[in-house]
Amino acid sequence: MPRVYRKQPRLPEYLQQIVTNQFSRVAQNGRCSFIGNVSLGGSISLAELRELYDAVVLSYGAESDQALRIPGEELAGIYAAREFVWWYNGHPDCRNLAPDLKSSDTAVIIGQGNVALDVARILLRPTTELATTDISDHALAALSESSIRKVYLVGRRGAAQAAFTTKELRELLGIKDLSIKIRQADLSKTPADEEELKNNRIKRRIHELLSKAATPAASVCSPGQKELHFVFFRKPDRFLESDCRSGHAAGLRMERTILKEDVDSGKQIAVGTGLFEEMGCGLVLKSVGYKSIPVDGLPFDHHKGIVPNIQGRVLSEASGNAQVEKGLYVCGWLKRGPTGIIATNLYCAEETVASISEDVVTGVVTSRSGLSKPGRQGLLELLDNRNVKIVPFGSWEKIDNEEQRRGSLKNKPREKLTSWQDLLEVATE
Repeated sequence: MPRVYRKQPRLPEYLQQIVTNQFSRVAQNGRCSFIGNVSLGGSISLAELRELYDAVVLSYGAESDQALRIPGEELAGIYAAREFVWWYNGHPDCRNLAPDLKSSDTAVIIGQGNVALDVARILLRPTTELATTDISDHALAALSESSIRKVYLVGRRGAAQAAFTTKELRELLGIKDLSIKIRQADLSKTPADEEELKNNRIKRRIHELLSKAATPAASVCSPGQKELHFVFFRKPDRFLESDCRSGHAAGLRMERTILKEDVDSGKQIAVGTGLFEEMGCGLVLKSVGYKSIPVDGLPFDHHKGIVPNIQGRVLSEASGNAQVEKGLYVCGWLKRGPTGIIATNLYCAEETVASISEDVVTGVVTSRSGLSKPGRQGLLELLDNRNVKIVPFGSWEKIDNEEQRRGSLKNKPREKLTSWQDLLEVATE
């Protein structure tokens, strides 16, 4: 839906509209209630929800970030890619992030997934083109004055193991007047790489695109031209502090890596060689993965960052002696970890729904929840007693319409409301 703040790869405008229409049809169904501006663990507890409903499905994704846990990670100028994405997408929680885009001409993005590529695209794409998208005004203004001219995408493994998809890569490589720099040595393939590419058509196509982009002609830089560097076989070792600006990052120390086969998984993993090199930069964006956040009363596997489950049924613990939590389910990234795209989540949701249906048929979950537990009416009464200002779907549509109206005045798909106060004022007009 339009107010979703992307962590997954962007969709073309026409696909965004299709997804929006599908969500709208569901939300407008009389059997569905959209109750917004309610926080689990704040407005209401999980235990209270389970008392109100026969079945509760949690699908709140992964709202936090993986840490690198290396020295200097607390320095200013280092951000999680999620924060940066929320900043340019207009999320109220990150509207005041104010990343420093002026003090240096170099940005380093740690990670080589789709989010990393999306962030690189925002830093490198001409702002005249960004101005016609739904990017937030505060981000567009800052990017218009940005000094960033070089972006380094750093990954532990090689081009054959790159985690991004062809669509995202093509769009990044297609940016006008951009010089692409890739070490030819990083594109060489071992027999293990050949086997890996042979069995994966998408990775094979990605390697072909990178090889084509690494031609001598593509790497030639003209004055003022922006540069995109793909840096493979490097892992962060520590962040370097500026000599001139105390507490600010000024570079990154990296260890060279090689690939070795992991006995347990059979996959190639990156291991350090003990050889190090340094890279200067003024902005660092960490795109090394998201993680879900536990809530009180929810079993949680802190090692994997997911809720222990079998086909969406929540388990009491991650060990082999776990019992199924009656009437409690998960789907999405909270269920399986922060991987996959919209289509992956569809299959994931179908599996969880099948488990619920089976439990209804077998009597594990009663099929007449309206008679056994308070359900929607009980929830609305509880929230009203706590003076929680809920946002029903009709109010959400007011926000949607207002953003589109404001966008039309600027030849944009929408102009986002970027504060909770503004969102609630429009919703309750």
